[in-house]
Amino acid sequence: MKTTKRENKSGTVRYLHLAHNEWDPVKGRAVPRVLYSFGRDDDLDRDAIKRLVASLSRLLEPGEALASTAAGDLEYVSSVAFGGAYVLDQLWRRLRIDQIVGRVGQPKRGRRRDMTATERVLFGLVANRALAPSSKLAAAEWLSHDVHVDGLDTVDDDACYRAMDWLHEVAGDLEKQVFDEVANLLNLEVDLLFFDTTSTYFEVEDADTPVARDERGMPAATEDAPAGASGEQDCQVPGPVGFRTWGKSKDSRDDLPQIVIGMAVTRDGIPVRVWSWPGNTGDQRLIRQVKDDMRDWTLSKIVWVTDRGFSSERNRRYLRQGADAYIIGEKLRSGSDEAQAALSRQGRYAEITRNMRVKEVRVSDAERFVICHNPEAALRDEHVREQLVAQLSELIEDTDKLSEFKRGELRGKIAGKPGLNRYLRTTPTGKLRLDTARVKTEANLDGKYLLRCSDPHLSAEDIALGYKQLLEVERGWRDMKQIIDLRPVYHRREERIRAHVLLCWLALLLIRITETTTGTTWTTARRELDRLHLGTFTGPTGQFKQVTALTKPQRDLLAKLDVPVPKQIIDLKPTPR
Repeated sequence: MKTTKRENKSGTVRYLHLAHNEWDPVKGRAVPRVLYSFGRDDDLDRDAIKRLVASLSRLLEPGEALASTAAGDLEYVSSVAFGGAYVLDQLWRRLRIDQIVGRVGQPKRGRRRDMTATERVLFGLVANRALAPSSKLAAAEWLSHDVHVDGLDTVDDDACYRAMDWLHEVAGDLEKQVFDEVANLLNLEVDLLFFDTTSTYFEVEDADTPVARDERGMPAATEDAPAGASGEQDCQVPGPVGFRTWGKSKDSRDDLPQIVIGMAVTRDGIPVRVWSWPGNTGDQRLIRQVKDDMRDWTLSKIVWVTDRGFSSERNRRYLRQGADAYIIGEKLRSGSDEAQAALSRQGRYAEITRNMRVKEVRVSDAERFVICHNPEAALRDEHVREQLVAQLSELIEDTDKLSEFKRGELRGKIAGKPGLNRYLRTTPTGKLRLDTARVKTEANLDGKYLLRCSDPHLSAEDIALGYKQLLEVERGWRDMKQIIDLRPVYHRREERIRAHVLLCWLALLLIRITETTTGTTWTTARRELDRLHLGTFTGPTGQFKQVTALTKPQRDLLAKLDVPVPKQIIDLKPTPR
């Protein structure tokens, strides 16, 4: 805009013109060329100007139009994280979890319920576990002020708790339908299912009040219901029990109440389902419940892969029912006749990888044994054993000269160190000796582990490699505790604790899909996506939100995930006239 002034009898008059600067080579400077004259400033038809601006603005993007009209009055108000939540939301919708929430949340009778708000809050809590894990109160603050979630402007902690309570009520149906969508989307191979358990402790002084429970570890419908103990000594303690209670901690915190969590994953590490049990539940009985639960999902033949904690004879018989089979680790030092026979059988090893050799041994018609040998692990085992033997030899040297009381005192100290005690032998007269026979026996086990398999069609190589993939479950537990922050659990009620575990499972599901699709770790992907922000700008004509420009790594991530590039302008709110 160009302004000119003229002096007349009534004073100074200002005229407005639309001008364009053009370079004048003769004058050596830019000279304005008037394109259109609007006339006197005091007689300006402002409504006509507004119509002209509106017509020209239609040629621009909304945000560009607002920014151009705001000119120097545009103010940068705030910025929130955008990229991580945007990608997770796209995967969430691709898995149709938003639709699943709408389906499972509907009452069987009566008017349909609007589940949109619950679904958005539920997604926000899952995104919080994956991006910035925190308590539900802090998560509500994070969702309201620190991140952009489509369709969720603000949320309070009460809304978060209501969403968790609802999630607990529909857990079974939701897990089944989510698995169906994941299987269809990723063409999952569920011929091998890996199962393992962990525990998570609570830093509270007392265990929960004992309540009667059914055989699945859920609170019984009535106080007169059975406690759910199956009679096995390694199972849940008979009688009522609290959810958070003392048990064998896998985090070496037997001094604190805990719960037990189980998870089944595919060979690609995709978590299929999670379970939660009271903290004193033993491993041996759990695999049977897990098999029953997965049978209800009408899957085809499954080969269950578990570690040595589930290898009881009763479990093996149960897993063989129907068309299913198993690959189970066997304790080398279990002392069972079958294990001893398998380890003593002669034969050559077949090398399948640089650090893996296998040898198949048939001991019975129902089961096959595969001995796996890792040469690198064998060297480590030998080195550790030599150190232990040297330490033990030094401790018991010249002990024959000690009194019987002193030898007994030393014997008690060594008994408290399993590594040393393994190689100690006591003579009938109470003298301490190195057990050379045990040393020789242990040397034969260096770098070896033993597997049982009931499938007659799998090769020894497939059995060994299948069991090695059990590491995927352990990786899942590691990510649950270190990235998603399963612990600490900021909840007291059992229903909320179970819902918290489900939120962590959904977050791990989205994380694993991201990792398997992009070939990168979630830590790396999250760091890159967190750099994509949404800025808020205001001006005289309104407010708009604009996404920062995409970097090449961000574009590559979106391309690998087949996620569309986000719109540059997310929200536009003109000032009311």
